[in-house]
Amino acid sequence: MSARIPHPPERHRSGRSAWLRAAVLGANDGLISTSSLIVGVAAANVAREPVLIAGLAGLVAGALSMAAGEYVSVSSQADTEAADLARERAELAASPEFERNELAAIYVSRGLTPALADDAADQLTAHDALGAHARDELGMSDFSRARPLQAALASAAAFAVGALPPVLLGWLAPMRWLEPAVGVSTLAILAILGAVAARLGGAPRLRGALRVMLWGTVAMVATALVGRLFGAAV
Repeated sequence: MSARIPHPPERHRSGRSAWLRAAVLGANDGLISTSSLIVGVAAANVAREPVLIAGLAGLVAGALSMAAGEYVSVSSQADTEAADLARERAELAASPEFERNELAAIYVSRGLTPALADDAADQLTAHDALGAHARDELGMSDFSRARPLQAALASAAAFAVGALPPVLLGWLAPMRWLEPAVGVSTLAILAILGAVAARLGGAPRLRGALRVMLWGTVAMVATALVGRLFGAAV
């Protein structure tokens, strides 16, 4: 019998899904919303101070809002997972044989022979019955498990990082060039973020870049129009 040759564990993109979604959403939201806010206030022909105040307030409020929203959302998912595990734990205690047969039936439905399914169910039940049911019956795994605090911190940090470039431009750029400077830099960063996110997720990079650039353009144009209309009215 030939020796088994060890090989490194495979790396799959699905393991990145939780943190990648939160990070990309936070960065895009921070960049688009803060840039749009700065462009809208600057379009009202005001001084630099209101632009900076609006940008900083948008950064802080947006980061906290993203953290709170992500925490509540992922906490709801975590609560559902905990309830399902508690129910499964109670069922294992009350009817271990039924649960073992249920596990074997799952393996048969996935293509194992009844004899091999019974053997797998016996061994996995002896090793970690709750873990086997969580994974194979409920579809839970360690890398996809809901982590509210991690998601909240990732969203807040990503939002702040995304909001920082337009805030810095609001501080440094000449006022007469502020709107085009923020607009061009925002679209360039959005293109990079979209391409990187698409690359990490295995999707076409051009499509990922174009879709975020489209919505960023719509948001900045809309807020610039609002700023000009109300600024003129004032």
